[in-house]
Amino acid sequence: MADIVHARDDLAANNRNSSKTASNSRVEAEAAAAGRQDQPPRTDVGTLTLHWVTAVAFIISLFTGIRIAADALNAPVSHWLNPILPQGEIWTWHFLAGLALFFCAAAYLIYMRRSGLANRNALKKTRVVVMPVASRMRFGALNVLLHWAAYLIITIMTVTGIFLYLGYGGWLVQVHSYTAFVGLSYIFIHAVAHYLYGGWWQVLRVFRPARLALTQAVRPKPLLIAAGVGVVVTAAVAATDWATRDTLVVTKVEGEPKLDGVLDEALWNKAQPVTIRTQQGENFGGSGESTIEVRAVHNGENVFFAVKWTDPTRSLRRLPMIKKEDGWHVIDSRAGRMDVVDFYEDKLAIIFSDKPALGGAGVSNLGPAPLPSEKPKPLNERGFHFTTDGSFVDMWQWKASRGGSLGRVDDQFIGPPYDPSKDEQAYKARYQGGYWNDPGRAIYSYNYKFFPKDYQGPVEVLKLPKDWKKTQDQLGRVSFDPNVSDDENGRWNMFEDEVEPYSKEADAKIPVGTVMPGVLISGKYEGDRGDLLGGARWKDGYWTLEIARKMKTGSKYDKDFIAGKDIYMWVAAFDHVQTRHTRHPRPVRIVTQE
Repeated sequence: MADIVHARDDLAANNRNSSKTASNSRVEAEAAAAGRQDQPPRTDVGTLTLHWVTAVAFIISLFTGIRIAADALNAPVSHWLNPILPQGEIWTWHFLAGLALFFCAAAYLIYMRRSGLANRNALKKTRVVVMPVASRMRFGALNVLLHWAAYLIITIMTVTGIFLYLGYGGWLVQVHSYTAFVGLSYIFIHAVAHYLYGGWWQVLRVFRPARLALTQAVRPKPLLIAAGVGVVVTAAVAATDWATRDTLVVTKVEGEPKLDGVLDEALWNKAQPVTIRTQQGENFGGSGESTIEVRAVHNGENVFFAVKWTDPTRSLRRLPMIKKEDGWHVIDSRAGRMDVVDFYEDKLAIIFSDKPALGGAGVSNLGPAPLPSEKPKPLNERGFHFTTDGSFVDMWQWKASRGGSLGRVDDQFIGPPYDPSKDEQAYKARYQGGYWNDPGRAIYSYNYKFFPKDYQGPVEVLKLPKDWKKTQDQLGRVSFDPNVSDDENGRWNMFEDEVEPYSKEADAKIPVGTVMPGVLISGKYEGDRGDLLGGARWKDGYWTLEIARKMKTGSKYDKDFIAGKDIYMWVAAFDHVQTRHTRHPRPVRIVTQE
């Protein structure tokens, strides 16, 4: 901080000016006589203390924020910094560092006034930059400017961070990101400016308090009072955040809705909706944002959710395949990375937790290797979902082509990292950390064998349509533009009675250029995995989904809806992407009526 930079300069100046020293002594004596001070501080230990608390909080906030930014699809600078960025559950650290900066800002302002150092970084000192003075004085003025630049950087990052936390995205994301990189550069410039001002001795002074020549009266206990004010401000910010979080009331009603994605039953009018702004996903017309409205009711036996979210296109094309001269190819260049952003189905995920942990129940562990080296790494290098305390987070996931259009919602969970299979350990199957399926069976599977991360050529197909012309007709209009909606009646999966095992003879009858779905539907849902029923409809840029489940399932992987026991919810929308969903950090509290 520039105030440390000038401690030595102020002392030297006072030694050269005896009249000023005498004046300072009179000020201190008068203040003591008036009872406005106990013992004036002999060093700037308080400044150093707040300097390092601020520096640590700023660095943690900066590097965790850049890790979050590095998760974006297009972030070349953040990706380049990947090797030095922290990994794991860094969302909590990012928010805690932000709270610490609130403490530092409040405490520093109070400390500077009470310690008599308010004039140390006065902007008037920067006038020497345009005066014919020694270079040391110019570098001193530069450090004052850098001090105010730090104020500006932290202010911009804090204000934009608050808006992002509340769900506002758009250009604020860019401002927040660019300012973070300015802050990263600032650390280097700040150190260099200290060196130019006073050499290595000046740089090393940030580790040792300097004696002070005071120009103002010192009030009692400046550091203690400042720290107390900082704690109060920080607690007030946290309390305000807690008090203003959304609450979804699961309203008691009679009867039950028809699960068709049309909210025309009177019971839905009795439920107060919660609107959640989600952001920083991919697609959604280029904005990466979706506004999600959630309602919930129960009839004493079953709970019902109605979710409506913005999505400009109806997308069901989950990794379709096209026949070329050398075989069948998956239509997406990122399929092997398990990070599809073009030809995929729309999805919606809801997670429920007993704890209101920030950043999505604390289960988002970012980075190319967030687990110990003996565990497989994520193929998409983005990280894994898992818990670190042995708990389970309930997940409901609606998948448009994989059962979603057939009245099903997949019941899944996020728990501790599971032990990988031999294929997962050898990267012959996808390892998913702690994200997995409830016990039981789903109705969907994939029409190709697993392909490696560096997949380029044809895939090994499992089934072929018995009547390829009929299958082609069922797809409706086939577009190779991922941002074009599928036909309203188009279907991008194949049932077991529509396919036959792959054979070269059957394949030879299908012409080059034919497109077929990548999803197979067979059997029925079984076990815990089949607890959820749902119906969805897309119209005029919105998906509307209705979900039904028993209020209590008895499964350790599920969260029950019980009056008097609050749980917490997060929602995420997927616009024809595999993993790059929208998100919101603040939990929504769920209260169930009796």
